[in-house]
Amino acid sequence: MRFSLFVLLIFIKSITVYSQTDQLKAQIEEIIKSKKATVGVAVMDLKNKETLTINNEVHYAMQSVFKFHLALAILNQVDKGKLSLNQKIYVSKGDIRPNTWSPLREKYPDGNVNLTLSEILTYSVAQSDNNACDILFKVMGGSKKVNEYIHNLGVKDVSIVATEAQMHSDWNIQYTNWSTPLAATSLLEKFYKKQILSKTSQDFLWKIMVETTTGSTKIKALLPKTATIAHKSGWSGSNDAGLTAATNDIAIVTLPSGSQFAIAIFVKNSTETEATNDLMIAEISKATYDYFAKK
Repeated sequence: MRFSLFVLLIFIKSITVYSQTDQLKAQIEEIIKSKKATVGVAVMDLKNKETLTINNEVHYAMQSVFKFHLALAILNQVDKGKLSLNQKIYVSKGDIRPNTWSPLREKYPDGNVNLTLSEILTYSVAQSDNNACDILFKVMGGSKKVNEYIHNLGVKDVSIVATEAQMHSDWNIQYTNWSTPLAATSLLEKFYKKQILSKTSQDFLWKIMVETTTGSTKIKALLPKTATIAHKSGWSGSNDAGLTAATNDIAIVTLPSGSQFAIAIFVKNSTETEATNDLMIAEISKATYDYFAKK
């Protein structure tokens, strides 16, 4: 009798969890249903790996989201002793490309300066600097090395083949750097569970992801200031036809209660305005936050 009651309670609990997840999925689908875009979402409870996905079969251009992947690869080399956060990297005039997002260029317009690896990483992740990103690709020995590293972590549904400079040369090249939403949250989970980096490298990357100055109109926009959000956003801009290839944000969100979830939201080939795309991401994030806050 006791065993039957135990089984019944477990069954009722599983139905309740499924129902709640189903409600969140319905909320998200309501947010995206009228939008002229393909929207992919993955949400993972970092305590029990309960996962929700929407349109996960699509390959989404990552844009600057891949700077998180690149940072992991660089820091892995630091942990192996092949690089050091304090080592100086020479930044030449040729490394400082014009006509691209680069706070680094604003500070060092002529290049010809030695910067620590930690400085360049901070520019790349916290400020989404495109020149810093490509300097790191050069340090790594190319995008192929980064792609192999991520795949070796067991995250396969991702492709990193082009640098920022290559993406800027042709609109269509950005689509070769892609991820599914679930692959992004799986990578965030591995990072969160400290399965990838040493404590020093983990703490360093966590800090700059929390303090990032870009993407504040996306996942963070509608969340309480008391939430801790480590994230990396990406945006393609729009072409002459008004098409936005990518508006993205991925994050680990910590609620005041201490519970945490990973979320990845990718908006592909949108003909909506930038404000509409950003608000859609913010509303999905808020619905997810509220779901976890009630658990």
